[in-house]
Amino acid sequence: MSNPLAKAHIRIARPTNDFEPIKKFYCEGLGLEILYEFNDHEGVDGIMLGSSDATYHFEFTQKAGHDAGRAPSEDNLTVFYLSDKAEWGTAVLRMIDAGFQAVSAFNPYWDRCGRTFEDADGYRVVLCNMAWKKQ
Repeated sequence: MSNPLAKAHIRIARPTNDFEPIKKFYCEGLGLEILYEFNDHEGVDGIMLGSSDATYHFEFTQKAGHDAGRAPSEDNLTVFYLSDKAEWGTAVLRMIDAGFQAVSAFNPYWDRCGRTFEDADGYRVVLCNMAWKKQ
């Protein structure tokens, strides 16, 4: 019996206090596109960022009077596995060229296999130079 979730498109959704630095990090830094924006949908504004051919996208929302706060820890990660060294290097350089510097990972494992970058809300993205495989 197959699992229907195996073919599901994934939305990673979270609130933010400021769209502009989030757009810069995810669009200029990671190279994602604005797929959709909405305003005052039941009091919430939002943007969806991703790539039209990817099976995931990020949604960031804001609601007047709601403080989104920061990431609960330095180990809240989204990991992109890039097995091709040249593609990984291009992705890291894109982040640096957009003005983002790598940070030391909470778990040193991520420093050995990639580079970690932190967005304006304290959530971290790891650009990992390896193929993902089942352990």
